[in-house]
Amino acid sequence: MLGLFLKPEYEELIAKKDWESLRVALEDLDPADIAEVLEDLPPQDSGVIFRILPRERAATAFEYLPVDQQAGLVSTLSSDSLVKVLNEMAPDDRTRLFEELPAEVTKRALQQLNPEQLRVARALLGYPDESAGRFMTPEYLSVTPGMTAAQALDRVRTHGKTAETLNVIYVVDDHGVLLADLRLAEVVMAPPDTRVGDLPTRGLVALTATQGREEVVQTFEKYDRVALPVTDSGGVLVGIITVDDVLDAAEQEATEDIQRLGGMEALDAPYMEIGFFEMVKKRGGWLSVLLVGEMLTTTAMSYFEDEIARAVVLALFIPLIISSGGNSGSQATSLIIRALAVREIELKDWWRVLLRELRSGLALGVLLAVIGFARIMLWPSRDTLYGPHYLLIACTVACSLIGVVLFGACAGAMLPFALRRLGFDPATASAPFVATLVDVTGLVIYFTVASTFLAGVLL
Repeated sequence: MLGLFLKPEYEELIAKKDWESLRVALEDLDPADIAEVLEDLPPQDSGVIFRILPRERAATAFEYLPVDQQAGLVSTLSSDSLVKVLNEMAPDDRTRLFEELPAEVTKRALQQLNPEQLRVARALLGYPDESAGRFMTPEYLSVTPGMTAAQALDRVRTHGKTAETLNVIYVVDDHGVLLADLRLAEVVMAPPDTRVGDLPTRGLVALTATQGREEVVQTFEKYDRVALPVTDSGGVLVGIITVDDVLDAAEQEATEDIQRLGGMEALDAPYMEIGFFEMVKKRGGWLSVLLVGEMLTTTAMSYFEDEIARAVVLALFIPLIISSGGNSGSQATSLIIRALAVREIELKDWWRVLLRELRSGLALGVLLAVIGFARIMLWPSRDTLYGPHYLLIACTVACSLIGVVLFGACAGAMLPFALRRLGFDPATASAPFVATLVDVTGLVIYFTVASTFLAGVLL
């Protein structure tokens, strides 16, 4: 709930310059609710709110805003307000903001940071795009194995306020090399004079700073941790990634996969922020490839030109045949891509998937064949529309549907496996791409079946 005030009331207080009432209206709101208010206000009014909020609450609310709105808001803030917000932001959130800002705005923003935060920002920005180094925060708690439990708790009290999470404490040696991680409960429950190095620990799981976003998400899913340490190539602890950062990463990964499934390149920014020419570039490439693929369909039809000329009625069912195969292939592709993404299946399961799709494709093909057969046989004017050999036409369509749907299901299921095996992202096996592939083969199957059933009759 946003309290007693709604959007018009906030705008009215800003218009009246009643800053005290506005401050009172906002002080009881959670930072996430403040961010929700800010999302509905124009940037200049949002800037006013940031100037009256306490420093920490302003920074926390800023972190909840979408990155594109953060970028727009930065340009409206005064230097003092910008300093207040940026220096209090979590380093990982601040890094994502810098990635979205134009170069000149990023330069201005970096100039507002204090020396320590500037050092952290430059270090995070030095890692590859979409790597663990870009998602991590250097704000964590570490202890050495020679400390006692009492000394470790003292360190939590003195340094815990700046840490991203207190759930996990990391054990490092004198050179910063990660040795183990401890749950805070283990330290709290241990006798005060127990050495940290003697406390029970879980199996150490760590990420390297150069690992990709997808690997980060998969590691969190596998080990079910609230935070994971990030090390450099020498094993030195350089930061941690918390589960809230992983949720953001997983959302970005899922968004890119969905966009690729639609038959286009993944967008690098929110839909409304993409420029016209960039949008055309992202979508035009795949559309061109698909157009070339569809040209093969035209080639296939020209190969069967004589059959079509002798039995024009066959042309009536071409859209039905190829669309059924394409739909079947698109379904299978979408299911397998998602199953691979969430690790429900692995590459070694390809043969089990193939057997499953053979059964499913056959059953689905028979279902559609029955519907297609009934459609032709029960149509009132079948003699006039399909001619005296409508029974053979119905059998041709039914058998073709079985073959095309079966092929579509198997091809759609196997293509993501082939791409993963070759080292490509399975999401590039987009549904339109599979549909185009099945269109060509569907025509071959259809006219091959027609040649069998109608030989000596219409062909």
